[in-house]
Amino acid sequence: MPDPELFKARVFTPANGFTNGVEGPAVDKAGTIYAVNFAKEGTIGQITPGGQASLFVELPAGSVGNGIRFNKAGDMFIADYPKHNILRISKGTKTVTVFAHESRMNQPNDVAIDDKGRLYASDPNWKENTGNIWRIDPDGKVSRLEANMGTTNGIEVSPDNKTLYVNESVQRNVWAYDLSPSGMVSNKRLLIRFPDFGMDGMRCDKAGNLYIARYDKGTVVKVSPQGKVLQEIILTGKKPTNVTFGGKDNRLVYVTLQDQGNLEVFRADVPGRQ
Repeated sequence: MPDPELFKARVFTPANGFTNGVEGPAVDKAGTIYAVNFAKEGTIGQITPGGQASLFVELPAGSVGNGIRFNKAGDMFIADYPKHNILRISKGTKTVTVFAHESRMNQPNDVAIDDKGRLYASDPNWKENTGNIWRIDPDGKVSRLEANMGTTNGIEVSPDNKTLYVNESVQRNVWAYDLSPSGMVSNKRLLIRFPDFGMDGMRCDKAGNLYIARYDKGTVVKVSPQGKVLQEIILTGKKPTNVTFGGKDNRLVYVTLQDQGNLEVFRADVPGRQ
């Protein structure tokens, strides 16, 4: 019997509790949701499964977060775009350290993580409509995987760790790469191109489908590994910036909304990869 609540978005946190820089989001093993820029820029907020938001940490002066990911150990990694850093907060602490710094980055934006704990960061140059992809190894070593792309933004690793997905916001392309066991990319191919609106963050479910925030359209679109649109979820807000999976069965999709300064949530049919 179909679940009547599937893919029906509802407001999760009050409007304007976060700034219009609300991004992230990510969920820890306890089910707490995190997103950047709670109440003011340069912070990370934490949200209970019931939707109560509060301050988790303030980042060092001048640092502003974007994408957030957790590794298997429960450590949090944050893309700090003004300072060209990947920050780390070890599990059980609120101490913010610089995990990796790369002065050649435009601004690390979204981050993905594979099963070996390697991070992948999109790196857009919004003024030039260009971008790069970087890999950050568990020892903090930074390697550029691809240069001279479009405006790289959302990034994700497939459940089998064999594909890296990257989208370009301005060009409205979603690219797929073969991802090798050593973390190298090859065989770049177009998964899907949208005719209108923008794109931001994205996440995979366990079946390998991508959930992509459609910025300015006010939707999250579910796309198959073959590039077919399977579902489009209509949100209250119009400017979704990113998505993540959580909930007891990992089937709740939390969405950050720039224009609302909050999060919305809907229920998916397949659990998330993380």
